Amino acid sequence: MTELPDWMRPPREEGWFADDLDRLTEAPRHTELIDGALVFMMSPQRWWHGELVDLLKNALKQQAPQGLRVGREMTIRLDTRNRPEPDVLVVTAPYDRDRTWFAPEEVQLVVEVVSPESAHRDRTVKLHKYAEAGIAHYWCVEDEDGVPAVHVYELDRPTGAYAPAGIFRHALHRTVPFEITLDLDQITP
Repeated sequence: MTELPDWMRPPREEGWFADDLDRLTEAPRHTELIDGALVFMMSPQRWWHGELVDLLKNALKQQAPQGLRVGREMTIRLDTRNRPEPDVLVVTAPYDRDRTWFAPEEVQLVVEVVSPESAHRDRTVKLHKYAEAGIAHYWCVEDEDGVPAVHVYELDRPTGAYAPAGIFRHALHRTVPFEITLDLDQITP
């Protein structure tokens, strides 16, 4: 095995901290921090995944009320040791071209489009971490033979955990975090 480059070595015994990501200029694009460990998106992205992310982002952007912004692939600083990067997110934060992350209280909705290499993180790890951080709405989009199935979760504030709010195929209509109507057949790549 070849030796790791210096930038891949954690700067301290406890691992990486959220603020370290901004100083890791050598790290690959789409590097996340989960429990103090760097997670690289090294697998080639499937065309289906990228197209669906774009289509979801654009559809949500068209429907988002004033004061909400829709973006893609920006990290959320959940705490000092976690900075995951969802595929799509809806935030209340004003635009700042130099911004590299959002705080959980600025995030209204997180969308993860599941790919084979991210399936465990998207379905379990991120599901729990986003809920613990208090993000009210989480969508996990699965590929069912080329057709998206959107698993929708809402935060149950008393328990601090997500409760399933439905699995949507072909069409999705939600009134929270804002009025959203998606024809999933139309946004299928």
